[in-house]
Formats: sequence, structure tokens, C-alpha cells
Amino acid sequence: MKPEEIEALSFKIIDQEAGTHGFPSEQWQVVRRMIHTSADFDYKESIRFHPDAIRAGLDAIRQGKPIITDTNMARAGIRKTELQRFGAGVKCYISDNKVHKIAAETGVTRARAAVDAAVKKMSGGIYVVGNAPTALLRLIELVKEEKASPALIIGLPVGFVNAAESKEALMELGFPYVSNRGRKGGSNVAASVVNALAIMAAEVP
Repeated sequence: MKPEEIEALSFKIIDQEAGTHGFPSEQWQVVRRMIHTSADFDYKESIRFHPDAIRAGLDAIRQGKPIITDTNMARAGIRKTELQRFGAGVKCYISDNKVHKIAAETGVTRARAAVDAAVKKMSGGIYVVGNAPTALLRLIELVKEEKASPALIIGLPVGFVNAAESKEALMELGFPYVSNRGRKGGSNVAASVVNALAIMAAEVP
């Protein structure tokens, strides 16, 4: 089978096994790609969308705004073809020398320091967290202080320490987000959300 045939069959299986659901069409495009990436149908139950999330994400991509990730793995997993059509680039500052230096000098995680490094560049864009709760918590702080203004936060950190808690804090923020309840997440799943949005941005008028 060709790659596109495998993907089409995979989505057909997902639609069949998922059964009925209450997601609007655009939200379902995101959920089914998360399931496709992870083979985990739990996302059908745990996913949460801010009412403005899809619109904010599509607008940011179509306007060529930056997409910033907390890990290079998430950055690598994001499709570039559709984004390049709109001039949207994908950045990750986790390996930046200045971020390394600040993290070492202050004792904070590199993920947290990378958020600070990206503040001036994230305006109107999408910030993607798939690994580090410390990055998401710092981003929430900066949004509350009106020092950071992304259009959309994709908050899907994975793990046992503050992953679930940071996502709950994001959902309480009242800011456009795509997130989920619980410990599950990951860079690949977070990237899949961007990919779903990028495909919709390119296809939907």
C-alpha cells in the first residue's frame, strides 16, 4: 500500500471504532489525528478545546505567525509543507546557547528558560508544549502577567509530575487552548494537533 492509502485506511478504521461522538467537524479532525498518531482512543474522552481554539489556530497559520515548540521532537514532527504555503515557520529554543546558560545559572529547567527566550517572538502565534510541564506553567504565568500573547496554546505535556496539574491550570486560564485531562500527552501528539490545523488551514476556504 502507498503511504496515502495507509493513512486513509487508518482514518477509516478510527472513524469506525470511535463510533458516535459530539465533536464538530473541525474539532474531530484534530482528535482523530491525535488518535492516529498515538493509537490511543482515550483522547476522544480526555481532549478539551477552548471555544475559540480552532479559529485562533487557523488564523495564526494563515497569517504566517510563528509556531514555537518546547522540544525539537515536536518541531520535527510538525508538517512543513502546508505551513510554508503561508510563510509560517516552526522554532524551538531548547538548544539555544543562551537558554542553556540561563538555565544553568538560575537553576530552572531549559524548557522554562526557553519560554522566556521566545516571549518576543510568540506574539499572535502558536506555542506548543508536548513534554515539559515547567514550560506550560511558565507560559501561563507570562500570559497572566500580559507579557506573552500567543494566539493559541497547545498544552499536552506528558508525565507524572505536574503534567495533569499544568493542563488544568491552562484550562482555567480562559485563553484559547487545546489540551487534555490527565497524564497522557507527548511531543508527537502535540505535533499532530498542529498538523491537523495546518491541513485544515490549507484545505478549508
